[in-house]
Amino acid sequence: MALILGTIPFDELYDGGTDEEDLEDLELLGGVLGDFYPVDIDDRLNERYRIVHKLGSGPFSEVWLAIHEETHKYVAIKVGIAQSDGSEGQILTKISHILANSKIGNDKKLLVPTLLDRFEISGPKGTHPCLVTLPAQCTLENAKFKASGGLFQLDVARSLAAQLAIAVSIVHKNGYAHGDLDLRNVLLQLPASLDDLSVEKLYETYGRPEKWLVEDIEPKAASPDLSVPTCLVCPGCLIVPGHEITLAEAKLTLSNFRTAFRPADKSRFVSQADRALRPPEVLLEPETPLDFASDIWSLGCLIFSLLGGDSLIQGCWVRPGEITAQQVELSGHMPPEWWRRWEERPEWYTEDGEPLFGPEEARPWERRFEESVQKPRETSGMETLAEDELAAVLKLLRDILAWKPSERPNISKVLKSDWMTRWALPAYQNGSEKQKHLKEPRDLEVLSDLQAPKDTTKTLRKRKA
Repeated sequence: MALILGTIPFDELYDGGTDEEDLEDLELLGGVLGDFYPVDIDDRLNERYRIVHKLGSGPFSEVWLAIHEETHKYVAIKVGIAQSDGSEGQILTKISHILANSKIGNDKKLLVPTLLDRFEISGPKGTHPCLVTLPAQCTLENAKFKASGGLFQLDVARSLAAQLAIAVSIVHKNGYAHGDLDLRNVLLQLPASLDDLSVEKLYETYGRPEKWLVEDIEPKAASPDLSVPTCLVCPGCLIVPGHEITLAEAKLTLSNFRTAFRPADKSRFVSQADRALRPPEVLLEPETPLDFASDIWSLGCLIFSLLGGDSLIQGCWVRPGEITAQQVELSGHMPPEWWRRWEERPEWYTEDGEPLFGPEEARPWERRFEESVQKPRETSGMETLAEDELAAVLKLLRDILAWKPSERPNISKVLKSDWMTRWALPAYQNGSEKQKHLKEPRDLEVLSDLQAPKDTTKTLRKRKA
């Protein structure tokens, strides 16, 4: 059993997935920590990567900043929890090789993670998969949270929406559905490479790693749990407030392919997406396998979040029935068979579809855009959407949030929509031109084989003082 000394930033440690109240049982905390590999600063992974900082944590992995001791380039290493299935590495390996042999530009290749290396390490709880990619700055969720009013500049929001759609198209064209589109899984690329910085200069610029001790509160006679680390390293602060991101700096990478799947190969019926981003068929037609259309629904919700200061559908501290009620406000009457199946419907609507709440509580499309997009932008002194753009993005989002998966546009049609072609894609292209004056793109190197080598399991070796 372990007790953390000090105040641990649980939102960073668990990526918002666990509340501090849920961790009152210290045995649970010890178990969660024990699933991670005990990485520390100056450790060496795979005999070549020296750990210099921590970039972030989630419930299934930790991400570390390391320097390759031969090339002296910085990389990000995602270390999964014990006994992870390794499917993410397999997916990224395949996509990386396909993109490496394609004719698309580096800017589009960087919209999905480029897998630079892949190996495993053995720990007290088992084997941990490790994925090596380019380091990034922060998640768009972090940037939005720190932004004034939760807002991006309008051209930046347009560009990010276009890039996210292009990233989804790359994933879908390779036969995969992402399965968990969320701003916490979208990374903001670094505006410039870190490779010119020495480790000491890196610390001067971004701060030295901060550690929290972990104290064993079991009797001294008890055997220590070797799977629980002796200290925790807090993630470094590379967050930039969303409203400060310029169009040239607005470059993203879609990350976290842990829940990605191939609909043609294996049926999936359970969504891993956030409740507010899950498509309605997850609840109302659970016997039908998910496909690419589930990503399309989530993408529509994220486009709204990028444009506004709030989420399209409120999912915090609400019951699933309330989320469905919000979907009805946006998408209108659902298919009759779904209407009959919706168990919580009597709390929100009559049999004939009349709402049981007053008009002041209703938030149809127009009200949501006015309250979450236009007014906050005007209050913050930011550009608002003109009438023609507002009509175009409303048309796109109404199409995307169709009840039936078969009625939603595929990602190619999304990219060909009026709003994408007239506003979002031009903003992305403009930003790409501006970015050329910011930095030289780093050369991309990928694994030489589609499958990870069989003999790459290494036990972490500590650097000698």
